[in-house]
This record gives sequence, structure tokens and C-alpha cells, in this order.
Amino acid sequence: MNFELLVATNNAHKLQEIRKILSPFHITVYGMKDLNIQIEDPEENGSTYFENALIKAQALQKVTSMPIIADDSGIEIDALGEHVPGLHTARYAASFGGYPQTFEHIFKELEGAKSRRARFFCDICLVNVEDKPLCFEGIVEGQIVTKIVAQSDFGYDPIFYENSLGKTYAEMSEDEKNRVSHRGLALKKLLYHLMINKLAY
Repeated sequence: MNFELLVATNNAHKLQEIRKILSPFHITVYGMKDLNIQIEDPEENGSTYFENALIKAQALQKVTSMPIIADDSGIEIDALGEHVPGLHTARYAASFGGYPQTFEHIFKELEGAKSRRARFFCDICLVNVEDKPLCFEGIVEGQIVTKIVAQSDFGYDPIFYENSLGKTYAEMSEDEKNRVSHRGLALKKLLYHLMINKLAY
């Protein structure tokens, strides 16, 4: 048995993470470039992570009937305010001119803060498998570090310290991160659903 699905992303790093987690279970994961699919990025104007993921999945439903997953994720830092930057995580970084400048801004904002608590969210939407969209969510609690000890080319990884392993995402090996990350947890829930429905094993 081999289950095929399409990921609504052009992000090569994200696609690699998803393949690494799902491929051992006879799931073939395609990116849009693999299938020569080119669509305009939809406007992510949802009020939740799931709504944004659904918007991305539905954009691909217009061009294919194969199973599709799309995700939306964000970091929320308590000291910056409720759900900040949250749904605007990527745009927040862009507003400061990139991640290094954003990290500097966050460190300044958190000077003297009583709490450095933060959490990562990921909602994965699955469509074209059942008669309604399905949602799988992963949430990881952690802290914002006071200084960067390991670099990464992937988003907020250098400043997010994950509690269970006691290190930042950037310090983790690929396998470690896939095991404990917000996207990894959401994908495990997706995988469990596919397995109990005998679509993967």
C-alpha cells in the first residue's frame, strides 16, 4: 500500500521535514514543484491557524483531486502580548527586515520581563480524503533564550528553547526536532489518523 499526498508549500525545508516523518510509513509526499503546479499564493486572512491552513489547501483543490495537506504555524510570546506575533509570525519578521533584526527587537522587548514563556503552534489541514476538512494540531511550550547559541536558517529556531529536551530548535538534530516540534506533533496525529483508517502503515 502506498498513500500519496501533496503538500501546499514551496518551502523546501518544510517539505523535507514532512517527508522525513511520513515516508517511512509508505506515504509518498509531493511538493507543488514536483507536479509542476503553479498557483498564486492565496491571501491568508483567516482568524485561526486552521483557517489559514484550510485557505492554502482549498487553493490547491482547484487544480487537483489528490489528497492535500497544508499547514499554518506561528510562535506566541507572552511578554509581547496575547497571541503575538501568532498568525502574523512571518509578517512580523518581515516588518523588521528579517530574522536577525527581529531577534534583536524581541530581546530588547523582553529585557526585564518576568516571563520569557513562548509556544509554537502548528495546524495541519487535510482535504480530499474525507467529505470534510480535517485538522491536526501540535503545540510546544518553551522559552525565549537570552542569547543565541546556535544558528539556523529556519525562522525562529535560534531563539526558541524547547522544554522537554532542554535546547533550542536550532541546537537539535533533525531527528530530535522532528520528534518534539509543533509540526512533528501535528504530523504524528495526521499519521495516526491515516493508519487507523488503513491508508498508511
